[in-house]
Amino acid sequence: MNTISVSVSDYITTITLDRPEVMNAINHDMQHELQSAFDDFAQDPDQQVCVVTGSGDKAFCAGSDLKAAVADGHQGYPANGYAGLIERFDLDKPVIAAVNGLALGGGFEVALACDIIIASENASFGLPEPLVGAVALGGGLHRLARQIGLKQAMGLVLTSRRVSAAEGLRLGFVNAVVPAADLQSEVSRWCADILRGSPMSIRASKQTILRGLEESGVAAAMANQGDYPAFAAWKDSEDAQEGPRAFAEKRAPRWKGRQE
Repeated sequence: MNTISVSVSDYITTITLDRPEVMNAINHDMQHELQSAFDDFAQDPDQQVCVVTGSGDKAFCAGSDLKAAVADGHQGYPANGYAGLIERFDLDKPVIAAVNGLALGGGFEVALACDIIIASENASFGLPEPLVGAVALGGGLHRLARQIGLKQAMGLVLTSRRVSAAEGLRLGFVNAVVPAADLQSEVSRWCADILRGSPMSIRASKQTILRGLEESGVAAAMANQGDYPAFAAWKDSEDAQEGPRAFAEKRAPRWKGRQE
């Protein structure tokens, strides 16, 4: 890995965009290294939570490396789209964006593709693509409108406005804002809270939320949730039996994270 670093510890995979000299901008090599890193996380049964962050204290990710794109031309995206993440619609494990600075353009789109965004107070967000004659095609236009509503998304996108972490919290796409020095400990707290639950239950819950949003309404979502793969896997899992058993025996559950 030349453009990112990956660490694995206690069921948590941390992927760090590591080009601080260019605000962790994404070039061709990073696209494919991220694809590989997310593939490894998705396929590793022992890894339960992924944290994505940026190197340094200035930027999470400033988006695409435009200088590299001009010099080398557009060389295409990997199998799961921009950054190997934005079209990874079958990933049922939680992904947290630890935003430690600028998250602009494709960097904001990567954060929006994560399930939870924890931001430092110096973080800022925006989709300024129109200022360079581009369009945010990495899912940002679609995800932002769904996450904060049509009018707020239109206002942010059409003006190319950058918003602070506090504004992101108010708009609803940021989950928590903390001082920069506390970002890692806050992310660790969120990871610890997630890891208290059954991995099967967490995956089923994430998939049920996202697939349910695609249904015509709550009634349809509830009628169809039994057919969602992660939901069906949870029903037949050891965890579904272990939870009630541990509660009755007044002990901590021992999650297996797999089907029987």
